[in-house]
Amino acid sequence: MIRTLAGALFASLLSLGVSAAEPVYKIGSTTTGNPFTFLNVETNKIDGLMVDLITEIGKDQGFEVDLQAVPFASLIPSLQGDKIDIVSAAITITPARAEIVDFSDPVFPYTEGVVVPKDDATEYKSATDFAGKTVGVQGGTTYYEYLQKVGGFAEIKTYDSIADIMRDVELGRIQAGFADQPIMQYRLSQEESDKIRIVPTYEPGVIGQVALVVKKGNSELLAQLNAGIKKIKESGALEDLQAKWGLR
Repeated sequence: MIRTLAGALFASLLSLGVSAAEPVYKIGSTTTGNPFTFLNVETNKIDGLMVDLITEIGKDQGFEVDLQAVPFASLIPSLQGDKIDIVSAAITITPARAEIVDFSDPVFPYTEGVVVPKDDATEYKSATDFAGKTVGVQGGTTYYEYLQKVGGFAEIKTYDSIADIMRDVELGRIQAGFADQPIMQYRLSQEESDKIRIVPTYEPGVIGQVALVVKKGNSELLAQLNAGIKKIKESGALEDLQAKWGLR
């Protein structure tokens, strides 16, 4: 009788443990995209709006997040190679990307901006105004594809991070840097530079929507993410996160 009861109790506890366990998803995020995803030097962990977003969705949908630092250009290859399960970063929906991965519902709109030396007072309107100049952009981004289509530049240099682009504009290695406008605006608001400026007259050529990303065909996980995005929007939590990170 005692053995029977003990066995039944063990089986019951085991069952409870299995049913209570939440799945853990590996989340690919960059470490250079303040305020969306970045390495917090105080905690040595990845932080930012997109980290908060996926964490809140995980709480709502019953999964835990395991953040993985991945360079921007390696996010989609890492997803396809099953090294990560979800991309939560400042990545936008494009037709080309949608052929090889699945996007969630849009989270919020996103555009590119341009930084130039402060002593360059030109009122640039579009990318074509930079013809003949050496410009910089992150590799693997829609902005790089856009600049290639525009053409006419002396050279398009590619970088791993926005910080590197802004640094090279400051050092005079390139004459303009194209990157995520919100990220560059945030960086300059946190540490004002006397050497570079964002061009206020520039009209973006790429107007996209940031979304979460999963491997092609992973409809079950995609449905979870969409349900979480819907709830976080309806509750006002998304607006709160944007305000927290200086984007509202």
